[in-house]
Amino acid sequence: MKPFDTLRSVLQSIDGKDYGAYQSLLGTYRHPAFELRITQIPKDPYAPPHTGMYCVVVNRDQAGFPSDCTSNRIRSIAFRDYLARMFFENCHVHCKGRRGTGNSGVITIAEPLQEILDRTSVVVNDVTIEVRFFIGLPATKRSIRSDIAQTMFFEELPAIIQNSLYAANLDLADLQKHIETAEDAEFLRNQLAEHNLVSFLADGSILPRASGVDPSPLKRDNAICFTSPETMQVSFTLPNHGPITGMGIPTGVTLIVGGGYHGKSTLLDAVSLGVYNHIPGDGREFCVTSPGAVKVRAFSGRSVRSTDISAFINNIPGESSTESFTTENASGSTSQAASIAEMIEVGADVLLMDEDTCAANFMIRDRRMQQLVAKANEPITAFVDVIRLLYTDHNISTVLVMGGSGDYFDVCDTVIQMTNYVPSDVTTEAKEVAQNNPTGRLQEGGHTLKLPSLRIPSAENINPHNEYGGFRINTSDREHLIFGSEKINCSDLEQLVEPEQVKAIGRAIFHISEAMNSSTSIQELLNAILKDISESGLDLLDQRFTGDLSKFRIFELAGVLNRMRSLKCNTLF
Repeated sequence: MKPFDTLRSVLQSIDGKDYGAYQSLLGTYRHPAFELRITQIPKDPYAPPHTGMYCVVVNRDQAGFPSDCTSNRIRSIAFRDYLARMFFENCHVHCKGRRGTGNSGVITIAEPLQEILDRTSVVVNDVTIEVRFFIGLPATKRSIRSDIAQTMFFEELPAIIQNSLYAANLDLADLQKHIETAEDAEFLRNQLAEHNLVSFLADGSILPRASGVDPSPLKRDNAICFTSPETMQVSFTLPNHGPITGMGIPTGVTLIVGGGYHGKSTLLDAVSLGVYNHIPGDGREFCVTSPGAVKVRAFSGRSVRSTDISAFINNIPGESSTESFTTENASGSTSQAASIAEMIEVGADVLLMDEDTCAANFMIRDRRMQQLVAKANEPITAFVDVIRLLYTDHNISTVLVMGGSGDYFDVCDTVIQMTNYVPSDVTTEAKEVAQNNPTGRLQEGGHTLKLPSLRIPSAENINPHNEYGGFRINTSDREHLIFGSEKINCSDLEQLVEPEQVKAIGRAIFHISEAMNSSTSIQELLNAILKDISESGLDLLDQRFTGDLSKFRIFELAGVLNRMRSLKCNTLF
Protein backbone atom coordinates (compact mmCIF):
# COMPACT_ATOMS: atom_id res chain seq x y z
CA MET A 1 0.00 0.00 0.00
CA LYS A 2 1.36 3.40 -1.00
CA PRO A 3 1.19 6.66 0.96
CA PHE A 4 -1.59 8.91 -0.31
CA ASP A 5 0.85 11.67 -1.23
CA THR A 6 2.33 9.30 -3.82
CA LEU A 7 -0.72 10.11 -5.91
CA ARG A 8 0.30 13.76 -6.09
CA SER A 9 3.81 12.92 -7.20
CA VAL A 10 2.60 10.59 -9.94
CA LEU A 11 0.00 13.10 -11.13
CA GLN A 12 2.59 15.87 -11.35
CA SER A 13 4.90 13.61 -13.34
CA ILE A 14 2.27 12.80 -16.01
CA ASP A 15 0.78 16.28 -16.41
CA GLY A 16 0.10 17.02 -20.09
CA LYS A 17 0.87 13.48 -21.22
CA ASP A 18 -1.46 11.26 -23.24
CA TYR A 19 -4.52 10.02 -21.33
CA GLY A 20 -3.12 6.49 -21.28
CA ALA A 21 -0.48 7.60 -18.77
CA TYR A 22 -3.21 7.61 -16.11
CA GLN A 23 -2.69 3.83 -15.95
CA SER A 24 0.31 4.56 -13.72
CA LEU A 25 -2.16 5.44 -10.92
CA LEU A 26 -3.35 1.85 -10.53
CA GLY A 27 -2.81 0.61 -6.99
CA THR A 28 -3.83 1.08 -3.37
CA TYR A 29 -3.20 4.28 -1.38
CA ARG A 30 -3.51 4.98 2.33
CA HIS A 31 -5.11 8.25 3.53
CA PRO A 32 -5.49 8.91 7.29
CA ALA A 33 -9.29 8.64 6.92
CA PHE A 34 -9.62 5.95 4.25
CA GLU A 35 -7.98 3.54 1.87
CA LEU A 36 -8.29 4.21 -1.88
CA ARG A 37 -8.13 1.35 -4.37
CA ILE A 38 -7.82 2.08 -8.08
CA THR A 39 -8.23 -1.20 -9.95
CA GLN A 40 -9.31 -0.13 -13.44
CA ILE A 41 -8.93 3.15 -15.33
CA PRO A 42 -10.60 3.78 -18.70
CA LYS A 43 -8.18 4.43 -21.53
CA ASP A 44 -10.36 7.16 -22.99
CA PRO A 45 -11.93 10.25 -21.34
CA TYR A 46 -15.17 9.54 -23.22
CA ALA A 47 -15.53 6.09 -21.66
CA PRO A 48 -18.79 5.53 -19.72
CA PRO A 49 -18.62 5.64 -15.90
CA HIS A 50 -18.90 1.90 -15.29
CA THR A 51 -15.61 1.23 -17.10
CA GLY A 52 -13.63 2.76 -14.23
CA MET A 53 -13.31 0.90 -10.95
CA TYR A 54 -12.46 2.81 -7.80
CA CYS A 55 -13.30 2.11 -4.20
CA VAL A 56 -12.69 3.64 -0.80
CA VAL A 57 -12.54 1.57 2.37
CA VAL A 58 -13.25 3.08 5.79
CA ASN A 59 -12.72 1.34 9.12
CA ARG A 60 -16.16 0.72 10.57
CA ASP A 61 -15.18 1.53 14.16
CA GLN A 62 -13.55 4.74 12.97
CA ALA A 63 -16.70 5.62 11.01
CA GLY A 64 -18.68 5.46 14.25
CA PHE A 65 -22.06 4.08 13.16
CA PRO A 66 -24.21 2.18 15.69
CA SER A 67 -23.81 -1.59 15.50
CA ASP A 68 -27.58 -2.15 15.20
CA CYS A 69 -27.51 -0.62 11.70
CA THR A 70 -26.71 -4.09 10.42
CA SER A 71 -28.38 -6.28 13.04
CA ASN A 72 -30.53 -8.05 10.42
CA ARG A 73 -30.65 -8.38 6.63
CA ILE A 74 -33.22 -5.65 5.98
CA ARG A 75 -31.50 -3.15 8.28
CA SER A 76 -28.17 -3.88 6.61
CA ILE A 77 -29.59 -3.30 3.12
CA ALA A 78 -31.21 -0.05 4.24
CA PHE A 79 -27.99 1.10 5.93
CA ARG A 80 -25.94 0.50 2.80
CA ASP A 81 -28.65 2.14 0.70
CA TYR A 82 -28.50 5.23 2.91
CA LEU A 83 -24.72 5.48 2.64
CA ALA A 84 -24.97 5.18 -1.16
CA ARG A 85 -27.45 8.08 -1.19
CA MET A 86 -25.24 10.20 1.03
CA PHE A 87 -22.21 9.51 -1.16
CA PHE A 88 -24.18 10.35 -4.31
CA GLU A 89 -25.49 13.59 -2.81
CA ASN A 90 -22.07 14.66 -1.57
CA CYS A 91 -20.55 14.00 -4.99
CA HIS A 92 -22.84 16.71 -6.31
CA VAL A 93 -22.12 19.03 -3.37
CA HIS A 94 -18.32 18.78 -3.29
CA CYS A 95 -17.40 17.87 -6.87
CA LYS A 96 -17.48 20.70 -9.40
CA GLY A 97 -18.62 18.33 -12.14
CA ARG A 98 -17.41 17.98 -15.73
CA ARG A 99 -14.18 19.84 -16.38
CA GLY A 100 -12.68 18.94 -19.72
CA THR A 101 -13.29 16.25 -22.31
CA GLY A 102 -16.02 13.58 -21.99
CA ASN A 103 -16.51 12.54 -18.36
CA SER A 104 -13.50 14.53 -17.16
CA GLY A 105 -13.82 15.91 -13.65
CA VAL A 106 -16.71 13.72 -12.53
CA ILE A 107 -16.96 11.83 -9.23
CA THR A 108 -20.15 9.80 -8.89
CA ILE A 109 -21.74 6.55 -7.82
CA ALA A 110 -24.61 4.46 -9.23
CA GLU A 111 -27.62 6.67 -8.56
CA PRO A 112 -30.18 5.28 -6.07
CA LEU A 113 -33.79 6.16 -6.93
CA GLN A 114 -36.95 5.78 -4.81
CA GLU A 115 -36.49 2.12 -3.90
CA ILE A 116 -34.29 0.71 -1.14
CA LEU A 117 -32.34 -2.05 -2.88
CA ASP A 118 -29.46 -4.39 -2.18
CA ARG A 119 -26.59 -2.97 -4.31
CA THR A 120 -22.91 -3.61 -4.86
CA SER A 121 -22.07 0.11 -4.67
CA VAL A 122 -21.72 -0.11 -0.88
CA VAL A 123 -20.47 -3.22 0.92
CA VAL A 124 -20.37 -3.43 4.71
CA ASN A 125 -18.96 -6.11 6.97
CA ASP A 126 -18.03 -6.21 10.66
CA VAL A 127 -14.73 -4.41 10.04
CA THR A 128 -15.05 -2.09 7.02
CA ILE A 129 -17.35 0.05 4.89
CA GLU A 130 -16.46 -0.11 1.21
CA VAL A 131 -17.86 2.24 -1.44
CA ARG A 132 -17.38 1.56 -5.15
CA PHE A 133 -17.61 4.61 -7.36
CA PHE A 134 -16.36 6.31 -10.53
CA ILE A 135 -13.87 9.09 -11.17
CA GLY A 136 -13.65 10.68 -14.58
CA LEU A 137 -9.97 11.56 -14.66
CA PRO A 138 -9.63 15.00 -16.26
CA ALA A 139 -8.20 15.75 -19.67
CA THR A 140 -8.36 18.36 -22.40
CA LYS A 141 -8.91 16.26 -25.49
CA ARG A 142 -6.46 13.46 -24.60
CA SER A 143 -3.98 15.52 -22.57
CA ILE A 144 -3.91 14.90 -18.81
CA ARG A 145 -4.97 17.79 -16.54
CA SER A 146 -2.97 17.08 -13.39
CA ASP A 147 -4.09 20.26 -11.59
CA ILE A 148 -7.76 19.25 -11.73
CA ALA A 149 -6.97 15.65 -10.81
CA GLN A 150 -5.09 16.78 -7.70
CA THR A 151 -8.09 18.88 -6.64
CA MET A 152 -10.35 15.87 -7.10
CA PHE A 153 -8.18 13.44 -5.12
CA PHE A 154 -6.96 15.74 -2.38
CA GLU A 155 -9.90 18.09 -1.81
CA GLU A 156 -13.14 16.83 -3.30
CA LEU A 157 -12.90 13.09 -2.62
CA PRO A 158 -11.88 13.45 1.07
CA ALA A 159 -14.77 15.90 1.60
CA ILE A 160 -17.22 13.48 0.00
CA ILE A 161 -15.97 10.63 2.19
CA GLN A 162 -15.98 12.61 5.41
CA ASN A 163 -19.52 13.86 4.83
CA SER A 164 -21.06 10.58 3.74
CA LEU A 165 -19.22 7.76 5.53
CA TYR A 166 -18.54 9.22 8.98
CA ALA A 167 -21.39 9.20 11.49
CA ALA A 168 -20.28 12.42 13.15
CA ASN A 169 -21.07 14.34 9.96
CA LEU A 170 -24.46 12.75 9.26
CA ASP A 171 -27.96 13.10 10.71
CA LEU A 172 -28.21 9.84 12.66
CA ALA A 173 -31.92 10.38 13.31
CA ASP A 174 -32.45 10.53 9.55
CA LEU A 175 -30.41 7.34 9.13
CA GLN A 176 -32.45 5.61 11.82
CA LYS A 177 -35.70 6.65 10.13
CA HIS A 178 -34.42 5.29 6.82
CA ILE A 179 -33.58 1.92 8.37
CA GLU A 180 -36.75 1.67 10.42
CA THR A 181 -38.95 2.57 7.44
CA ALA A 182 -37.51 -0.32 5.45
CA GLU A 183 -37.82 -2.67 8.43
CA ASP A 184 -41.46 -1.71 8.96
CA ALA A 185 -42.34 -2.10 5.27
CA GLU A 186 -40.76 -5.55 5.18
CA PHE A 187 -42.65 -6.55 8.33
CA LEU A 188 -45.88 -5.29 6.79
CA ARG A 189 -45.33 -7.19 3.54
CA ASN A 190 -44.72 -10.37 5.50
CA GLN A 191 -48.15 -9.96 7.18
CA LEU A 192 -50.13 -9.91 3.93
CA ALA A 193 -50.49 -13.65 3.33
CA GLU A 194 -51.61 -14.28 6.91
CA HIS A 195 -54.42 -11.74 6.41
CA ASN A 196 -55.36 -13.00 2.92
CA LEU A 197 -54.25 -9.77 1.30
CA VAL A 198 -52.28 -9.17 -1.88
CA SER A 199 -51.54 -5.53 -1.09
CA PHE A 200 -51.84 -2.84 1.57
CA LEU A 201 -51.85 0.93 1.01
CA ALA A 202 -51.53 3.10 4.10
CA ASP A 203 -53.82 6.02 4.79
CA GLY A 204 -52.03 9.29 4.12
CA SER A 205 -49.87 7.88 1.34
CA ILE A 206 -49.05 10.02 -1.70
CA LEU A 207 -49.49 7.80 -4.75
CA PRO A 208 -49.13 10.21 -7.73
CA ARG A 209 -45.62 10.80 -9.07
CA ALA A 210 -44.11 14.14 -10.08
CA SER A 211 -44.17 13.19 -13.78
CA GLY A 212 -43.86 10.29 -16.17
CA VAL A 213 -40.06 10.60 -16.04
CA ASP A 214 -39.68 11.68 -12.41
CA PRO A 215 -40.50 8.94 -9.86
CA SER A 216 -40.40 11.32 -6.89
CA PRO A 217 -43.78 12.05 -5.26
CA LEU A 218 -46.09 14.80 -6.42
CA LYS A 219 -45.75 17.69 -4.00
CA ARG A 220 -48.27 17.44 -1.15
CA ASP A 221 -49.78 20.82 -2.03
CA ASN A 222 -50.88 19.32 -5.35
CA ALA A 223 -51.60 15.75 -4.26
CA ILE A 224 -54.58 14.06 -2.63
CA CYS A 225 -53.60 11.87 0.29
CA PHE A 226 -54.79 8.29 0.06
CA THR A 227 -57.72 7.35 2.31
CA SER A 228 -59.07 3.82 2.51
CA PRO A 229 -62.76 2.93 2.31
CA GLU A 230 -64.08 1.90 5.72
CA THR A 231 -65.19 -1.50 4.40
CA MET A 232 -61.64 -2.30 3.25
CA GLN A 233 -59.74 -0.73 6.12
CA VAL A 234 -57.31 -2.92 8.02
CA SER A 235 -54.85 -2.14 10.80
CA PHE A 236 -51.39 -3.35 11.76
CA THR A 237 -48.87 -2.55 14.47
CA LEU A 238 -45.40 -2.02 13.01
CA PRO A 239 -42.21 -2.66 15.03
CA ASN A 240 -41.05 0.97 14.80
CA HIS A 241 -43.88 3.10 13.46
CA GLY A 242 -46.52 1.53 15.69
CA PRO A 243 -50.22 1.39 14.67
CA ILE A 244 -51.09 1.98 11.04
CA THR A 245 -54.31 1.77 9.04
CA GLY A 246 -54.98 1.54 5.34
CA MET A 247 -56.71 -0.31 2.53
CA GLY A 248 -56.16 -4.03 2.22
CA ILE A 249 -56.71 -5.54 -1.23
CA PRO A 250 -57.85 -9.12 -0.64
CA THR A 251 -56.85 -12.23 -2.52
CA GLY A 252 -59.09 -13.20 -5.40
CA VAL A 253 -60.16 -11.07 -8.35
CA THR A 254 -60.12 -7.32 -7.78
CA LEU A 255 -61.25 -4.68 -10.28
CA ILE A 256 -60.18 -1.05 -10.15
CA VAL A 257 -62.80 0.99 -12.00
CA GLY A 258 -63.64 4.65 -12.52
CA GLY A 259 -63.56 7.41 -15.09
CA GLY A 260 -60.49 8.45 -17.02
CA TYR A 261 -57.86 10.50 -15.13
CA HIS A 262 -59.33 9.63 -11.70
CA GLY A 263 -56.36 7.60 -10.46
CA LYS A 264 -56.95 3.97 -11.51
CA SER A 265 -53.53 3.45 -13.09
CA THR A 266 -51.85 5.46 -10.33
CA LEU A 267 -53.29 3.07 -7.76
CA LEU A 268 -52.16 0.04 -9.76
CA ASP A 269 -48.67 1.50 -10.18
CA ALA A 270 -48.40 1.88 -6.38
CA VAL A 271 -49.50 -1.73 -5.96
CA SER A 272 -47.03 -2.83 -8.66
CA LEU A 273 -44.03 -1.13 -7.03
CA GLY A 274 -45.11 -2.20 -3.56
CA VAL A 275 -42.91 -5.27 -4.08
CA TYR A 276 -40.03 -2.95 -3.09
CA ASN A 277 -39.32 -0.95 0.06
CA HIS A 278 -39.28 2.82 -0.46
CA ILE A 279 -37.33 5.68 1.07
CA PRO A 280 -38.87 8.00 3.68
CA GLY A 281 -40.64 10.85 1.92
CA ASP A 282 -41.47 8.78 -1.16
CA GLY A 283 -45.15 8.82 -0.21
CA ARG A 284 -45.48 5.05 -0.67
CA GLU A 285 -43.34 3.95 2.27
CA PHE A 286 -46.14 1.79 3.63
CA CYS A 287 -47.68 0.65 0.36
CA VAL A 288 -46.63 -2.99 0.14
CA THR A 289 -47.52 -5.87 -2.13
CA SER A 290 -47.06 -9.63 -2.17
CA PRO A 291 -43.54 -10.60 -3.34
CA GLY A 292 -45.16 -12.82 -5.98
CA ALA A 293 -47.04 -10.00 -7.71
CA VAL A 294 -46.18 -9.37 -11.37
CA LYS A 295 -47.43 -6.70 -13.74
CA VAL A 296 -48.04 -8.07 -17.23
CA ARG A 297 -49.07 -6.42 -20.48
CA ALA A 298 -49.20 -6.87 -24.22
CA PHE A 299 -45.92 -6.22 -26.02
CA SER A 300 -46.25 -6.68 -29.77
CA GLY A 301 -43.13 -7.72 -31.65
CA ARG A 302 -41.38 -9.61 -28.87
CA SER A 303 -40.05 -13.11 -29.38
CA VAL A 304 -41.58 -16.13 -27.66
CA ARG A 305 -39.80 -19.45 -27.23
CA SER A 306 -41.66 -22.77 -26.84
CA THR A 307 -44.11 -21.27 -24.35
CA ASP A 308 -47.32 -23.04 -23.43
CA ILE A 309 -50.09 -20.51 -24.07
CA SER A 310 -52.79 -23.13 -24.61
CA ALA A 311 -54.74 -22.00 -21.54
CA PHE A 312 -55.44 -18.75 -23.37
CA ILE A 313 -55.00 -19.36 -27.09
CA ASN A 314 -55.59 -22.50 -29.17
CA ASN A 315 -56.08 -23.58 -32.78
CA ILE A 316 -54.21 -20.72 -34.43
CA PRO A 317 -54.50 -21.16 -38.21
CA GLY A 318 -51.21 -22.51 -39.55
CA GLU A 319 -49.87 -23.34 -36.06
CA SER A 320 -49.47 -27.00 -35.09
CA SER A 321 -49.81 -26.36 -31.34
CA THR A 322 -49.86 -23.57 -28.79
CA GLU A 323 -48.55 -25.89 -26.07
CA SER A 324 -45.08 -25.02 -27.36
CA PHE A 325 -45.61 -21.68 -29.09
CA THR A 326 -42.70 -19.93 -30.79
CA THR A 327 -42.64 -16.69 -32.75
CA GLU A 328 -40.24 -13.89 -33.64
CA ASN A 329 -43.04 -11.34 -33.81
CA ALA A 330 -45.75 -11.86 -31.21
CA SER A 331 -49.08 -10.10 -31.59
CA GLY A 332 -50.68 -8.20 -28.73
CA SER A 333 -52.71 -11.21 -27.61
CA THR A 334 -49.98 -13.84 -28.00
CA SER A 335 -47.42 -11.62 -26.25
CA GLN A 336 -49.74 -11.10 -23.30
CA ALA A 337 -50.60 -14.79 -23.10
CA ALA A 338 -46.89 -15.65 -23.21
CA SER A 339 -46.03 -13.14 -20.50
CA ILE A 340 -48.67 -14.56 -18.17
CA ALA A 341 -47.54 -18.14 -18.84
CA GLU A 342 -43.86 -17.24 -18.31
CA MET A 343 -44.58 -15.55 -14.99
CA ILE A 344 -46.75 -18.40 -13.73
CA GLU A 345 -43.96 -20.77 -14.75
CA VAL A 346 -41.63 -19.17 -12.18
CA GLY A 347 -44.16 -18.83 -9.37
CA ALA A 348 -46.24 -15.65 -9.76
CA ASP A 349 -49.28 -15.69 -7.46
CA VAL A 350 -50.69 -12.23 -8.26
CA LEU A 351 -51.21 -10.80 -11.74
CA LEU A 352 -51.47 -7.01 -12.13
CA MET A 353 -52.98 -5.63 -15.34
CA ASP A 354 -54.08 -2.31 -16.75
CA GLU A 355 -56.52 -2.39 -19.65
CA ASP A 356 -54.63 0.53 -21.25
CA THR A 357 -51.66 -1.77 -21.90
CA CYS A 358 -53.57 -4.98 -22.59
CA ALA A 359 -54.67 -6.46 -25.91
CA ALA A 360 -58.42 -5.78 -26.21
CA ASN A 361 -59.20 -9.08 -27.91
CA PHE A 362 -57.30 -10.95 -25.19
CA MET A 363 -59.29 -9.30 -22.39
CA ILE A 364 -62.91 -9.55 -23.57
CA ARG A 365 -65.23 -11.03 -26.19
CA ASP A 366 -68.72 -9.69 -25.63
CA ARG A 367 -72.06 -11.34 -26.45
CA ARG A 368 -72.52 -9.55 -29.75
CA MET A 369 -69.11 -10.66 -30.99
CA GLN A 370 -69.85 -14.19 -29.77
CA GLN A 371 -72.98 -14.23 -31.92
CA LEU A 372 -71.19 -12.93 -35.00
CA VAL A 373 -67.94 -14.95 -34.75
CA ALA A 374 -68.39 -18.54 -33.64
CA LYS A 375 -66.06 -19.81 -30.92
CA ALA A 376 -64.81 -22.44 -33.38
CA ASN A 377 -63.31 -19.59 -35.39
CA GLU A 378 -61.83 -17.70 -32.43
CA PRO A 379 -58.51 -19.11 -31.07
CA ILE A 380 -58.43 -16.76 -28.08
CA THR A 381 -60.15 -17.62 -24.82
CA ALA A 382 -60.77 -14.16 -23.38
CA PHE A 383 -59.15 -13.48 -20.03
CA VAL A 384 -62.58 -12.80 -18.53
CA ASP A 385 -63.22 -16.55 -18.95
CA VAL A 386 -59.93 -17.55 -17.32
CA ILE A 387 -59.46 -15.04 -14.51
CA ARG A 388 -61.77 -16.86 -12.09
CA LEU A 389 -60.23 -20.26 -12.75
CA LEU A 390 -56.73 -18.91 -12.10
CA TYR A 391 -57.83 -18.14 -8.55
CA THR A 392 -60.15 -21.07 -7.78
CA ASP A 393 -57.92 -23.73 -9.37
CA HIS A 394 -54.46 -22.34 -8.69
CA ASN A 395 -54.75 -19.57 -6.05
CA ILE A 396 -53.46 -16.93 -8.48
CA SER A 397 -55.10 -13.58 -7.72
CA THR A 398 -55.58 -10.73 -10.21
CA VAL A 399 -55.80 -6.98 -9.70
CA LEU A 400 -57.13 -5.44 -12.90
CA VAL A 401 -57.77 -1.86 -13.96
CA MET A 402 -60.90 -2.11 -16.06
CA GLY A 403 -62.82 1.01 -17.04
CA GLY A 404 -64.31 -0.22 -20.29
CA SER A 405 -66.12 -3.52 -19.69
CA GLY A 406 -68.65 -4.40 -17.02
CA ASP A 407 -68.53 -8.07 -18.08
CA TYR A 408 -65.85 -8.54 -15.42
CA PHE A 409 -68.43 -7.77 -12.70
CA ASP A 410 -69.63 -11.37 -13.08
CA VAL A 411 -66.26 -12.89 -12.16
CA CYS A 412 -64.77 -10.52 -9.57
CA ASP A 413 -64.66 -10.59 -5.78
CA THR A 414 -63.91 -6.93 -5.07
CA VAL A 415 -64.51 -3.69 -6.99
CA ILE A 416 -62.69 -0.47 -6.07
CA GLN A 417 -63.89 2.73 -7.73
CA MET A 418 -61.48 5.64 -8.01
CA THR A 419 -63.07 9.10 -8.01
CA ASN A 420 -60.68 12.06 -7.98
CA TYR A 421 -57.94 9.77 -6.56
CA VAL A 422 -60.18 8.63 -3.70
CA PRO A 423 -61.07 4.90 -3.55
CA SER A 424 -64.45 3.55 -2.58
CA ASP A 425 -65.69 -0.02 -2.22
CA VAL A 426 -68.45 -0.49 -4.82
CA THR A 427 -68.49 -4.30 -4.81
CA THR A 428 -72.14 -4.53 -3.76
CA GLU A 429 -73.23 -1.97 -6.35
CA ALA A 430 -71.24 -3.73 -9.12
CA LYS A 431 -72.83 -7.08 -8.27
CA GLU A 432 -76.29 -5.49 -8.33
CA VAL A 433 -75.55 -3.96 -11.73
CA ALA A 434 -74.46 -7.36 -13.01
CA GLN A 435 -77.58 -9.06 -11.64
CA ASN A 436 -79.96 -6.42 -12.99
CA ASN A 437 -78.28 -6.16 -16.39
CA PRO A 438 -77.33 -9.66 -17.54
CA THR A 439 -75.18 -9.62 -20.66
CA GLY A 440 -76.23 -13.00 -21.96
CA ARG A 441 -72.58 -13.67 -22.59
CA LEU A 442 -71.51 -17.31 -22.90
CA GLN A 443 -68.65 -18.60 -20.76
CA GLU A 444 -65.99 -19.96 -23.11
CA GLY A 445 -63.18 -21.05 -20.84
CA GLY A 446 -64.23 -24.49 -19.69
CA HIS A 447 -64.50 -25.62 -16.09
CA THR A 448 -60.82 -26.24 -15.28
CA LEU A 449 -57.55 -24.59 -16.20
CA LYS A 450 -54.25 -26.33 -16.84
CA LEU A 451 -51.15 -24.42 -15.82
CA PRO A 452 -48.49 -23.79 -18.50
CA SER A 453 -45.93 -26.56 -18.99
CA LEU A 454 -42.39 -26.07 -17.71
CA ARG A 455 -39.53 -25.61 -20.17
CA ILE A 456 -35.89 -26.64 -20.36
CA PRO A 457 -33.66 -23.92 -21.87
CA SER A 458 -30.62 -24.54 -24.04
CA ALA A 459 -27.39 -22.56 -23.88
CA GLU A 460 -26.68 -23.29 -27.54
CA ASN A 461 -27.06 -19.70 -28.81
CA ILE A 462 -26.64 -17.71 -25.58
CA ASN A 463 -23.36 -15.94 -26.20
CA PRO A 464 -22.11 -12.95 -24.18
CA HIS A 465 -19.43 -12.16 -26.78
CA ASN A 466 -20.09 -9.60 -29.50
CA GLU A 467 -19.21 -9.87 -33.19
CA TYR A 468 -15.62 -8.82 -32.42
CA GLY A 469 -15.17 -11.51 -29.78
CA GLY A 470 -15.37 -9.12 -26.82
CA PHE A 471 -17.29 -10.04 -23.67
CA ARG A 472 -20.16 -7.56 -23.51
CA ILE A 473 -22.96 -7.43 -20.97
CA ASN A 474 -24.08 -3.87 -20.42
CA THR A 475 -26.95 -1.42 -20.32
CA SER A 476 -27.40 2.33 -20.62
CA ASP A 477 -30.95 2.44 -19.20
CA ARG A 478 -33.48 0.21 -17.49
CA GLU A 479 -35.22 -0.70 -20.76
CA HIS A 480 -32.45 -2.42 -22.73
CA LEU A 481 -29.81 -5.05 -22.10
CA ILE A 482 -26.82 -5.54 -24.38
CA PHE A 483 -25.86 -9.22 -24.25
CA GLY A 484 -23.07 -10.06 -26.67
CA SER A 485 -24.39 -9.06 -30.11
CA GLU A 486 -28.02 -9.00 -28.98
CA LYS A 487 -29.99 -5.98 -27.75
CA ILE A 488 -32.90 -7.11 -25.59
CA ASN A 489 -35.88 -4.81 -25.20
CA CYS A 490 -37.30 -5.17 -21.70
CA SER A 491 -39.27 -1.92 -21.62
CA ASP A 492 -42.51 -3.78 -20.86
CA LEU A 493 -41.07 -5.18 -17.60
CA GLU A 494 -42.40 -2.24 -15.60
CA GLN A 495 -41.25 -3.49 -12.21
CA LEU A 496 -37.61 -2.99 -13.18
CA VAL A 497 -36.65 0.32 -11.57
CA GLU A 498 -32.87 0.73 -12.05
CA PRO A 499 -30.41 0.14 -14.90
CA GLU A 500 -28.19 -1.64 -12.39
CA GLN A 501 -30.88 -4.33 -12.02
CA VAL A 502 -30.84 -4.91 -15.77
CA LYS A 503 -27.07 -5.26 -15.84
CA ALA A 504 -27.17 -7.68 -12.90
CA ILE A 505 -29.80 -9.73 -14.74
CA GLY A 506 -27.50 -9.89 -17.76
CA ARG A 507 -24.69 -11.23 -15.58
CA ALA A 508 -27.11 -13.73 -14.01
CA ILE A 509 -28.19 -14.99 -17.43
CA PHE A 510 -24.53 -15.59 -18.28
CA HIS A 511 -24.11 -17.67 -15.11
CA ILE A 512 -27.36 -19.52 -15.79
CA SER A 513 -26.26 -20.36 -19.33
CA GLU A 514 -23.18 -22.11 -17.97
CA ALA A 515 -25.43 -24.35 -15.83
CA MET A 516 -27.95 -25.22 -18.55
CA ASN A 517 -28.32 -28.90 -19.41
CA SER A 518 -30.88 -31.23 -20.91
CA SER A 519 -32.84 -31.80 -17.70
CA THR A 520 -32.97 -28.57 -15.67
CA SER A 521 -36.02 -26.33 -16.08
CA ILE A 522 -36.02 -22.54 -16.27
CA GLN A 523 -37.67 -22.40 -12.86
CA GLU A 524 -34.95 -24.58 -11.29
CA LEU A 525 -32.13 -22.60 -12.90
CA LEU A 526 -33.50 -19.25 -11.82
CA ASN A 527 -34.21 -20.38 -8.27
CA ALA A 528 -30.67 -21.77 -8.05
CA ILE A 529 -28.95 -18.53 -9.08
CA LEU A 530 -31.11 -16.49 -6.70
CA LYS A 531 -30.26 -18.88 -3.88
CA ASP A 532 -26.55 -18.48 -4.68
CA ILE A 533 -26.88 -14.68 -4.69
CA SER A 534 -28.76 -14.79 -1.38
CA GLU A 535 -25.93 -16.79 0.18
CA SER A 536 -22.91 -15.15 -1.47
CA GLY A 537 -24.13 -11.69 -2.50
CA LEU A 538 -24.34 -9.92 -5.85
CA ASP A 539 -20.55 -9.97 -6.21
CA LEU A 540 -21.02 -13.58 -7.25
CA LEU A 541 -22.16 -12.22 -10.64
CA ASP A 542 -19.03 -10.18 -11.37
CA GLN A 543 -15.85 -11.03 -9.54
CA ARG A 544 -14.26 -7.76 -10.58
CA PHE A 545 -16.31 -6.36 -7.64
CA THR A 546 -18.06 -3.60 -9.55
CA GLY A 547 -20.39 -1.05 -8.01
CA ASP A 548 -23.13 -1.13 -10.65
CA LEU A 549 -25.28 -4.16 -9.80
CA SER A 550 -28.63 -4.11 -7.99
CA LYS A 551 -30.85 -6.91 -6.69
CA PHE A 552 -33.63 -8.15 -8.94
CA ARG A 553 -36.53 -10.57 -8.62
CA ILE A 554 -36.99 -13.94 -10.28
CA PHE A 555 -39.82 -12.50 -12.39
CA GLU A 556 -37.76 -9.80 -14.06
CA LEU A 557 -34.89 -12.26 -14.55
CA ALA A 558 -37.32 -14.63 -16.28
CA GLY A 559 -38.79 -11.73 -18.25
CA VAL A 560 -35.46 -10.66 -19.72
CA LEU A 561 -34.37 -14.24 -20.42
CA ASN A 562 -37.63 -14.93 -22.25
CA ARG A 563 -37.17 -11.85 -24.44
CA MET A 564 -33.83 -13.06 -25.78
CA ARG A 565 -34.20 -13.96 -29.44
CA SER A 566 -31.26 -16.34 -29.08
CA LEU A 567 -33.07 -18.43 -26.43
CA LYS A 568 -34.04 -21.98 -27.31
CA CYS A 569 -36.27 -24.16 -25.13
CA ASN A 570 -37.86 -27.58 -25.01
CA THR A 571 -41.28 -27.97 -23.41
CA LEU A 572 -41.87 -30.52 -20.65
CA PHE A 573 -45.30 -32.01 -21.28
